[in-house]
Amino acid sequence: MIYVMSDIHGELEKYLKMLEIIRFSGADTLYVLGDAVDRGPRPIPLLQDMMARENVYFIRGNHEGMAALVLEKLNVEVTAENAESHLDAAFMQALLEWQQNGGGVTMKQFTALNAKEKRSVLDYIQDAPLYEAVDAGENTFILVHAGLGNFRKGKKLREYTFEEMACMRPDFDTRCFSDPSIHIVCGHTSTLSVTGKAEAYEKNGHILIDCGAAYGGRLCCMCLDTMEFTYV
Repeated sequence: MIYVMSDIHGELEKYLKMLEIIRFSGADTLYVLGDAVDRGPRPIPLLQDMMARENVYFIRGNHEGMAALVLEKLNVEVTAENAESHLDAAFMQALLEWQQNGGGVTMKQFTALNAKEKRSVLDYIQDAPLYEAVDAGENTFILVHAGLGNFRKGKKLREYTFEEMACMRPDFDTRCFSDPSIHIVCGHTSTLSVTGKAEAYEKNGHILIDCGAAYGGRLCCMCLDTMEFTYV
């Protein structure tokens, strides 16, 4: 089976419970659509669990973008010679923005790692793609963190930027693909802010699976083969 989760935000226990409920095995595949880090209590252990599983594939979210920008800088030894250029105003602004968006717990856990672990986590985040297109049964699923921002017909997936795929809110009132077998599965926007409910939201070919796991909601897992949802 092929499964998808999004916006786990350090909720390691919910993630492990979900794997137990769906009986996730080596024969299955899981895609995590970004925002594994920040806000929740155990973002770095969550990433390390994902990294250790060959059948878990990670797609970058906006929180990983913020984290990588700051952590890459912090992972370089700051000296008197490079301090002024390395920790400049742009970096301090990026650090402040990340901290305001729940990055504190991620940074604390990252700094506790040894040098090899730090490099592995950073490489894992930075190497993660912005999207995947997956076929399951008669359907095609475009898996992306936020959606297809600035969508226009004929625009290739590879032409979308990080900002468009990981940061911009989608227009659920617009159907991007006339073919009803093509679905966009995304997170980033919590269903709590759209419908007030911690359950998946479907409209015009969009399937929103961020059900507010880190905001008192639930972690959602979608099975692409059956198009069924499981919640923790």
